[in-house]
Amino acid sequence: MPTRHYSPSSPSSLLPPPGAWALACVALALCLPLTGQAQYKQVGPDGKVTYTDRPPTTAAGQASPMTGGGTGGASVGTGATAPLASLPFELRQVATRYPVMLYTVAGCSDCDSARQWLQQRGIPYAEKVAGPNDGAALQKATGVRELPALTIGAQVLTGFASASWTSYLDAAGYPRESRLPASYRPAAPSPLVVPRSSPVPTAPAQATSPAPPPAVPPPTPGGIRF
Repeated sequence: MPTRHYSPSSPSSLLPPPGAWALACVALALCLPLTGQAQYKQVGPDGKVTYTDRPPTTAAGQASPMTGGGTGGASVGTGATAPLASLPFELRQVATRYPVMLYTVAGCSDCDSARQWLQQRGIPYAEKVAGPNDGAALQKATGVRELPALTIGAQVLTGFASASWTSYLDAAGYPRESRLPASYRPAAPSPLVVPRSSPVPTAPAQATSPAPPPAVPPPTPGGIRF
């Protein structure tokens, strides 16, 4: 029987067919995250989704900021953080990671100074006003009972001290000079404890007239008639 001899395949036979490299590159590109540099997801009127690193300049579609994992903080555009949507991107990122909350009380000169200082520094913040009976609520929210108090993320600062507050705000990444838009306005202060609504008063029950006494009261045994 004749013997068959198998020779190794030539190098050219091991190469993929033409066009395979292009298909592999396309597949790899599809596997990579589309949002490596994108910070916004925009949905056009036709439902087409695009990703970009700049906010849209027209109102043709709806765009929402893309949040990365581990940033923490409140979401942008909801609740008390609604003013954050108008901030520059870098400042909004810092304010989302380390939101600033100022706790004040009426008739407090240091609270007024702290509020004015934050506005001059260009810090986006929210303010909670404590009432005269809100000591327990303040203790629960901040762990202290001294006002003014400032929270930067989880950090609590008590008493207004511009040097100390500056150090913590710098460490959090807030800019030293204001970068707030000219149209930005801080949210209105809100009460630390929302008062409960008073119950609706009910009409008093209509009094019934007593029965008329008898014309001649019956004699009381052993009693005295007046």
